[in-house]
Amino acid sequence: MAKSSSPAPTDSPAARPRPPRQATPAPAPAAESIALVRTSSLPMLVQRELERMILAGELDVGAKLNEDTVARMLGVSRGPVREAFRALEVAGLVRLEKNRGVFVRQIGIAEADEIYELRAVLDEYAGRRATQNVEAPDVADLRSRLERMERAVGRGDLDTYHDANVAFHDRVVELAGNAKLLALYRRLVNELSLYRRATLDQSGIPSVSLEEHRGIVDCIAAGQAAAAGRRLHDHVMASRERMHRKTGSPLPAPKSRRTRRSA
Repeated sequence: MAKSSSPAPTDSPAARPRPPRQATPAPAPAAESIALVRTSSLPMLVQRELERMILAGELDVGAKLNEDTVARMLGVSRGPVREAFRALEVAGLVRLEKNRGVFVRQIGIAEADEIYELRAVLDEYAGRRATQNVEAPDVADLRSRLERMERAVGRGDLDTYHDANVAFHDRVVELAGNAKLLALYRRLVNELSLYRRATLDQSGIPSVSLEEHRGIVDCIAAGQAAAAGRRLHDHVMASRERMHRKTGSPLPAPKSRRTRRSA
């Protein structure tokens, strides 16, 4: 007669979770997770943690990043940190200056203007393509993301709203199905986040922005590709105008087009 199987005792090695490593001084939870990983992906993990800290404002805009300090903070060697710095430069979040070091990038309003203008063009294209590609579950996902933004506005939670807003637009671009577009878009968003984090406060969550997002989702759900693209373009340019109103800086005058003179 076959023996009946019995559950492994709760104190067996297989069932008992491994205790986390201890370090002195004790690192932050994210840093502890990185310190536990010793694989070829370690530079990427360091990059992601530094990216999170930069975009969350934990590392100030313009701050110098010391290789040794970052390595000790994350519990890793200097090599992965050095590789992460190079990747963050490509991502547009830091600048490497010869003989000076690595600094969190500073974005001025003139550069932010240029990013908004380029984003408007990319978002319009992405909106049209996404509308052509989406299926019912994708639309439901976009509405769920919009609801998260609405709840954040109701609580006056800028950080959650900002993250949900970025995730919403990122998902639209993902749905466009163009990897090159997505990579370029994410770099622009990273760069723009450096400026927006430095200028937004709790009053920077306008209800009109939510209405714009609702209109975008409605057009995508209805299969209106051209309308969805236009709404995304107008939404990005409206965000640019709100940035100028908030900072009290005038919108740049449109550049006049030069006409060729016949010889």
